[in-house]
Parts: sequence; C-alpha cells; structure tokens
Amino acid sequence: MTYLRLLNIQGIAGLAVSVCLALLLVIQKGDTRHWRKQSGQFEQLYRGEQASFAGTVANYRAAAEAARSADKAAAERVRTEQAAINQRSNHDLQARLADARANADRLRQLAESPAHSGPRGGALVPGLPASASRADQAAGQDRLPLAEALIATEQAIQLDELIGWVRRQHSVNPSAAPQPAH
Repeated sequence: MTYLRLLNIQGIAGLAVSVCLALLLVIQKGDTRHWRKQSGQFEQLYRGEQASFAGTVANYRAAAEAARSADKAAAERVRTEQAAINQRSNHDLQARLADARANADRLRQLAESPAHSGPRGGALVPGLPASASRADQAAGQDRLPLAEALIATEQAIQLDELIGWVRRQHSVNPSAAPQPAH
C-alpha cells in the first residue's frame, strides 16, 4: 500500500523521468559503443593507408635507385664500348697509314733506282729516248709527285677512318641491354 501512495502525480512523474533518464542512459551507452567501434575501424583504415603510403614511397625510392644504378651501368658500358671503338679505330688508322707509307717508300725506291739494264749489265733497251729512261717518268707525267700523293693518301685514310669511327660511335645504343661477352 505504501506503493500506491507513491503513485501520485509527482511519483508517477518522477518514475517517468527516471525511466526516461534510464532509457537515455542506455541509448547513450549504445551510441558510445557504436562510435568507439567506428573510431577503431577508422583508426585501422588510417593506419592501413599510412602503411600503404609508406610502402608506395619505399617502392618509388627503390625504383628510382634501381633506375639510377641501371643508368650508371649503361653509361659505364657506353664509355667502355666507345673507348674500345676509339682504340680499335686508332689501331686501324695507324696500321693503314704504316701500310701506305711502306708502299710509298717502295714506289720511291723504284722511282729512284736506275732502269734495269740487260742481263749482262749492258746498255738500256735500244730505241727508247733518253728522256724516258726511267720507268716512272712517262707514267707519272699527269700524276701527283710521290710526296704529295702520300699526303693525299694519308688524308683519304684519315677521312675514311673518321667516317668509320663516327658510324661505330653512332651504333652504340645507350638504352640497349648489355650484350653478353662471346
């Protein structure tokens, strides 16, 4: 019976307010739990994004370093190939110039030697004019003198070797993969 006395208007209002406050407390606790859970999920997403970003940055840095290393190796390979071409070209030029000079010396010696006389050291071939007693005189009338011919030959060899050198240097591809040694 004492309970009925409490059920007057003020008691009912107090009870209703208490129930409402309890209900609000339960709703607030549920809402708090929900947002804590959401906060944890957002934190996981954030950490995942940060880790992904760090991984991407590391991958880009590794790729950039690999590209720098590849460029350095390619530059060294190109320098080596070009040095070999230079050495080969210089050797070929020197060999060709030496051959041309040796041939010029032989021609000069032939030109300076007296015309061959007969088998017993007799006179020159009869009937030849004295002006054509040397073998190279008649044939060399419209030609360069031997010294100038040697210079022209040396220059032609130098130009030919220069053209070959330029072509070989141009054929070096800095972007190509290194060729395995044979």
